[in-house]
Amino acid sequence: MAAMSYSTLPDHGSAGALAETLRAKAVPLASIVLVHLLVGYLAYSGTLKRVAQVALPAPLYVSMVTQPAKPQPAAAPVPKTVTLAQLPPPLIPPVPVINIAPPENAIRAPLPPASVERSAPAPVILASAAAAPPAVPRTITSGVEYIHAPQPVYPQLSRRMGEQGKVILRILVNEKGLPDQVLVQTSSGSARLDEAGRQAALRALFKPYLEDGRAVAVFVIVPLNFQLAS
Repeated sequence: MAAMSYSTLPDHGSAGALAETLRAKAVPLASIVLVHLLVGYLAYSGTLKRVAQVALPAPLYVSMVTQPAKPQPAAAPVPKTVTLAQLPPPLIPPVPVINIAPPENAIRAPLPPASVERSAPAPVILASAAAAPPAVPRTITSGVEYIHAPQPVYPQLSRRMGEQGKVILRILVNEKGLPDQVLVQTSSGSARLDEAGRQAALRALFKPYLEDGRAVAVFVIVPLNFQLAS
């Protein structure tokens, strides 16, 4: 059987553990107490209020400024109506009329006798009768001779198309024998042949037509025949 022993001496290992436990709990309590004491001191001395004022932003105060109303312009004074006093018209003294009678021995000049001569009437100029219109040249069919007879040129297109015909021209020959006007009296049936005949007549030259020994303008009838050689 085993023997059990009991000792009355303190256990140094258990005492050290207890001291460590007390020390671990005392440090936080001391810190809390120290903080409370510090805060109480700061609050009592006013330092905490100043620190809060520095840390927090200063409040911003906004005040509304109302714009004063614009003064209304004063009404313009109404002009007064003043009645002018009517002045009496100025007095104009009458001018005395003095009749001056000629003296009895005054010499009176005789009046000049009335003129009996009358101006001669202006001569009346009668308007002359309107000039008679120039006489229209008469048309003749004979008695006109050529200096240079018309020489028509056959149009090439009319040749290729086989156009033929006779054009009769009415030519106004002036006093110098020159053709002033060429008209187509009877067409050949082809406008190209008619124009070729007109151009040939304009290049012609006639002898002046004499009437009572004086050259006059006349119309002459000239036929031109366009014929293709067979």
